[in-house]
Amino acid sequence: MPIYEYQVAEGARGCEHCRAGFEHFHKSVEVLARCPECHAPVQKLISAPNVGASESGADDRAKAAGFHKLKKVSKGEYEKLY
Repeated sequence: MPIYEYQVAEGARGCEHCRAGFEHFHKSVEVLARCPECHAPVQKLISAPNVGASESGADDRAKAAGFHKLKKVSKGEYEKLY
């Protein structure tokens, strides 16, 4: 399910909830037109996707598959970690 960020539309008063901005989970592709709390007009914000580091053990699986992890020591030089 996509998560969209919204903020009160420019020129509208809105409540504390929508002035600060909020996230909304969508079950479909429809976009919110009004704040769920005060019904003020809102606009969808453009935000960067969250693609942080995985903590699922990817390093362990890569090591088990025979891959190596390298750390950059200096320009053009790398140190093998495992």
